[in-house]
Formats: sequence, structure tokens, C-alpha cells
Amino acid sequence: MATKVNGDGKKPPSVATNLIAGGGAGMMEALVCHPLDTIKVRMQLSRRARQPGAPKRGFIKTGAEIVKRETPLGLYKGLGAVLTGIVPKMAIRFTSFEAYKQMLADGNGVVTGKATFLAGLAAGVTEAVAVVTPMEVVKIRLQAQHHSMADPLDVPKYRNAAHACYTVVKEEGFSALYRGVSLTALRQGSNQAVNFTAYTYFKEALRRYQPQYEGGNLPSWQTTLIGLVSGAMGPLSNAPIDTIKTRLQKATAEEGVSALQRITKIAAEMFKQEGFHAFYKGITPRIMRVAPGQAVTFTVYEFLKDKLEKSGPSIITGNKYEE
Repeated sequence: MATKVNGDGKKPPSVATNLIAGGGAGMMEALVCHPLDTIKVRMQLSRRARQPGAPKRGFIKTGAEIVKRETPLGLYKGLGAVLTGIVPKMAIRFTSFEAYKQMLADGNGVVTGKATFLAGLAAGVTEAVAVVTPMEVVKIRLQAQHHSMADPLDVPKYRNAAHACYTVVKEEGFSALYRGVSLTALRQGSNQAVNFTAYTYFKEALRRYQPQYEGGNLPSWQTTLIGLVSGAMGPLSNAPIDTIKTRLQKATAEEGVSALQRITKIAAEMFKQEGFHAFYKGITPRIMRVAPGQAVTFTVYEFLKDKLEKSGPSIITGNKYEE
């Protein structure tokens, strides 16, 4: 697989395009899929080892328990933290991906499959360090609280995203917001490497079989389908990393213990106390959240990008672009 960076002489999307289209896509994805992320986090934080013969505590039961004990609003705990970071996250993801692709293109402007993979990897690491890690620390702290959002007397430790961020920094220091940054970077990097590579491959394949769409956008249903498939590949490849990361970010700091020691300790305790399957806790809701989330993201991004680029220089730069 090889594609041109600037096919037909068109320039990459501007930062403004990526900010608006990526941010809009990210907000839509968060609103649609956040409840599944909350269920995933609760499953990953569960330390109960399943007894032989006992019924499996799946994502449906976990979700039902959250709704029963904490009202349906409980499924949206941590949404404020996600919405706060989603615009810069998506802008950084798409802008840095395009920049890395151009850097890795050969002298003729051709981007190979390997270069696309590396560009996605670098874009994932960039967004993890710049935005995702502190956003997820705050989100996970909020999602881990078991209070009922319908009971005014049930006061949680963290009232909202801003209060959670302030409390974490006050009690544990600013560095606490970057707890698990190495694992987050590894997860986001592998996610976006697989995601962008698969999405680009599928999109090019569909265009080859449908010449009428060469130089233009694929139908939305096709963009949704390939976004769904490519989005499911990342979680399957890095589920253990995500589970360990969630537990690390939920825990408070231990003085004198390095990040590597904490990661090793968490992994060893999980395997000893809960078994190998513990590393894949929450994999079902994660795939159910990430796969449709990527489908929504790519579909909305492609739609908004196309509209913005056709709107002229008064809105962005007037430059049109198609991968």
C-alpha cells in the first residue's frame, strides 16, 4: 500500500480544518460512546476473581448495576473531562498525523504502508503526552466513584472534572496528572498506528474497486464501515496495556516507588489474584466503544472536512485536499 501525500497537488487539511472537523467528530463520538467507556473502566477496576462455576459478570450486568445504584447519569461520569480535552486531542491527532506523513514520504511524495503505520504511531504518542494522559487521569477518578448522582446527600470526593483536576494536583502534585503516561502513549500509539493504517488501506482498496469515487469522498456508509473495522483492531492488540493503565491512574502515588515498579506490581498482583483473563477485563465494552467511536469519528471528520474545504477562504484557507 502506497499513497501520495498531496494527491492531485492538493494541500493537507489546515490546522483550522483539523480543529473544527476533528473537534466536532470527537464530541459526537464522546456523547454517543461514553457510557460504554464507563462500564469498561468499572470492569477493569473490579478486583473480584470469578469463582469456578460462578456466572460471568459481563458488561450488560455491570452497566445495569451502575444504572440501578447510581441512576443512568452514572454512565456519564467523567464526560466533562472527555469533552474538555476532545477538541485539542482530535486536532492534534489529525494534524500531527498529516505532518508525520509528509516527513516520512519519499522524494516523490509517496507514503508507504510502513510510513503510514509510523505516522499513526507518532500521532498517537503525541496526543497521549499532550492531552490524553491528564484527561484520562481525571476521567478515571470520576468514573471510579460509586456515588448516586440523584442523591444530593451522597457527596463524592470529586464533584466534576475541574474539581477533580484541582484536587489531584493539590493532594498528589502536578505529576499525578501524568501517571501512566508511558502506558497511555503505548496504547494510543499502537491504537492510531493500527487504526490509520487499516483505515487508509481499506479506503484505498474501496477506491480501486469504485473508480467513480477516485479523487472524492466515499459514501458515508462505507466510511462508517471501514472506520468500525479499523477501530476494533487497536483494542484487541493492546487490551492488557489499557487495563494496567486504568488501575495505575486510579491509584494514588506511593512514595519512593517508581512508575515501572508500580506497573510491575499491578501486573503481578492481577495475574496472581485474578488470573490471566483479568488483563482483558472490559474488552467487550472497549471494543463496543472504540470501534463505533472510530466509525463516528472518521465519518463526521470526513463530512465536516469536506464541507469546510468547500466553504472557501473566509472560513479556513480555501485549500482542498483528499488523501
